[in-house]
Amino acid sequence: MQNRELNRYDASFGSELMKLRSIITVVMITIMIIVFGIWFLISPKKEFSESENRQLALAPVYTFQALKDGSYMTAIQKYLSDHFPIRDEFMTFKTKTEILAGKEEINDIYIAKDGYLIEAYKQPRQTAKIINQFGKLYQDITTDAKNNMSLMLVPTAVTVYNDKLPAAAPDKGDLKQLETMDAIYKALPEIKRIDCYPGLLAQAQTEKEDANVSPLYYHTDHHWTTFGAYIAYRQYCEAMGITPLEESAFTKTVVTDSFRGTVYSKLNDTTVPGEEITIYENPENRLTVNYQDSEEVTDSLYNKDYLSRKDKYSMFLNNLHPLIEITNETADSDKVMVLVKDSYANSIVPFLVNHYKKIYVFDTRYYRFGPASFINQHPEVTDVLILYNMNTIDTDLGIGGIF
Repeated sequence: MQNRELNRYDASFGSELMKLRSIITVVMITIMIIVFGIWFLISPKKEFSESENRQLALAPVYTFQALKDGSYMTAIQKYLSDHFPIRDEFMTFKTKTEILAGKEEINDIYIAKDGYLIEAYKQPRQTAKIINQFGKLYQDITTDAKNNMSLMLVPTAVTVYNDKLPAAAPDKGDLKQLETMDAIYKALPEIKRIDCYPGLLAQAQTEKEDANVSPLYYHTDHHWTTFGAYIAYRQYCEAMGITPLEESAFTKTVVTDSFRGTVYSKLNDTTVPGEEITIYENPENRLTVNYQDSEEVTDSLYNKDYLSRKDKYSMFLNNLHPLIEITNETADSDKVMVLVKDSYANSIVPFLVNHYKKIYVFDTRYYRFGPASFINQHPEVTDVLILYNMNTIDTDLGIGGIF
C-alpha cells in the first residue's frame, strides 16, 4: 500500500516536473522571440550587404492585390531574412557547420584544395543564341575591321584548376566548358579563334610545381587574376602576330590584401581570409581614359577609391560603363581596337593598351546602339576583340545587345 502511494506520488511529481519544463521552454522561446522582434525593429536596416555584395530587400508596400497573389508575404519573408539580426554571423556558423559535416559544395561553390572556392559550371542552355549573336555582329560589320575580328572565350577555375576540386565533385574530370567553347569556335569559322586555355593550363602546371608562382585565379572570386590575364594576353599576341611585352616591363603593385570576391559572397563565411590584388602598369604609357557616360577623363585604368569598399575588383576600369575610350600616346602602333566584353576583360586592358593607339571598350549591357553601328561609323577601327568568360556567357545580358 505504501509502495503504491509512493509510486502515485512519483508519477504526480514527474508529471508536474514535465509541465514545469514545458512552461519554462515556452517562456524561454517566447522571450527569445520578443527579444529578437524588438532587436529587429530597433536595429538599423542596411540597404546593401557588404559581405554578400548585393542590395538587400526593402520593406514591402502592402496592397490588397499583393496580399491576394501571395507576393506580399513572399516579400515579407525576404525582408525578414535579409535583415535578420546577426545574419552574417549566423550564415558563417551555418557554413562552418556544413563544412564540418563533410559538405564539399555549398551554394554551387566547391570547397577546393589550397584554399580555393571554385564556382560550379552550368552549361549554357542558349549556345545557339550565343553563336547567332556573335555571328550577327560579324555580318553587320562592313569595314576592314571585320578581317581582324577575334573571339576569346575564357575557361574559369573549374576547368583550369580542375585537379583542385573535391574528389566527388560533379565537375571533377569533366571538361564540358572546353566542349562548349570548341562548339562555339567551330560554328564561327570567320572569326579568328583566340584559345587561351593551353597557356593557362601550362601555367597551372608550373604553379603546381612551384608554390611561389602567381595564381591564375582568385581564391574568393570568379575572375582571373591580373597575372592570369597576362598569360591570356600573351596568347592573344601570338595569334595576332604581336610581340608581347615581358612581365618585367610592368611595374607590379599589390594594392590590397583584403579582397573577398563574388564567390566568397555566395559562401557567406566571414572567416575566409582576404587576398591580394596586384595591378600591372607600364611606366612608359601616356594614357587618356574617357568614360563617355560620366564625361570623366583620367590618366589611369584604375579607380583606387574602390579599394576601400567590398567590391574591390571594380577598381579595374572604374566599374561599369557603356563605352570607354582609351588613348595611349606611346603605343607601339597606330591601330585602333573595339573590345566587346564582360568584366574578365577589365584586367587584360592594361596589357592591350600597349599595342593600340586607341581602344574603345563596350559593355553591351548598357550601350544602347550596338558596336556594329559604331564600328561602321569609325573606319579607323582595325581590330575587334570579343572576350567573355565561360561561366557567365549564358547569363550575361550584354550578349543580347552585342550587335
